[in-house]
Amino acid sequence: MTQEEMSSAMVAVEQRRSSRRSALLMGGAALAGLALSRKALAQTATVGDNDVLNFVLNLEFLEAQYYTLAATGMTLEQAGVSTKGGDGSAGGAVTVKANAQVPFTTPLLKSFAAELAAEEQNHVRSLQSQLGGAAVEQPAIDLLNSFNTMVQKALLGSAFDPFANEANFLVGAYIFEDLGVTAYQGALGLLSNKTYLDKAIAIHNVEAYHAGAIRLRIFQGGSNMQLASQLISAARAALSGATGNDDVGVGLIGGAASIVDNDENGRTFARTAAEVLNIVYAGGPAGTGGCFFPQGMKGTIR
Repeated sequence: MTQEEMSSAMVAVEQRRSSRRSALLMGGAALAGLALSRKALAQTATVGDNDVLNFVLNLEFLEAQYYTLAATGMTLEQAGVSTKGGDGSAGGAVTVKANAQVPFTTPLLKSFAAELAAEEQNHVRSLQSQLGGAAVEQPAIDLLNSFNTMVQKALLGSAFDPFANEANFLVGAYIFEDLGVTAYQGALGLLSNKTYLDKAIAIHNVEAYHAGAIRLRIFQGGSNMQLASQLISAARAALSGATGNDDVGVGLIGGAASIVDNDENGRTFARTAAEVLNIVYAGGPAGTGGCFFPQGMKGTIR
């Protein structure tokens, strides 16, 4: 690549980033009615490292259940992963359609789903091991009605089955992975124990790998999947109640690829616990829950 070509490419990148932020503002304005404010318990109570780790453990339960069901048709318990709390309390139920295993037609994507399932299971086990007796049990999780709620918020229709085919599976995964990356980034600064912090950063990095791989597959999936990602991002941004974040979907701008979600400094952004709860509850009341966690998360931050 010549110096002139490189300069043109850099200008194109900055234009895409500017266009992405403009698109986000437009989407946020269109969905402003969805942006509900809340005060998470994390903001009104003293929280420690265990509270932060339990907060992300709730999210890992959600991701691990989704990928394990998609890849194998089994829940975590059926796959040999405990959903009990450190005190022995039983995990909550999972609401999901019968025979949820995705009928993959692409062998590489099927293998990718299996890898995602295994790694998210390991995240659950790792956090449970760190927390020991302080680990919370799995909350009740909804992987059926929740997706219908989310696509309605994203103006994508009235119903959505993420287990119907591999394209839907990727769109469903898109909802979780970007959220997980920003949730971890927001949580990392709350940890005081350096050992916990090091391990949490390691999990965050894997979630970022997952998100990048999923965003690339969505980009390769064509305009319909790209549009779905853009609408989901706009809905997430509006639901979060935050201002100024760069939650933008995948697509083509001026004929050039715009895949990685980052700002003009090449950085991702962080979400507070309250913003994450706003999204996973889809606007449900703090502490009570809704959407993916119909009875709320477990732990102090809920």
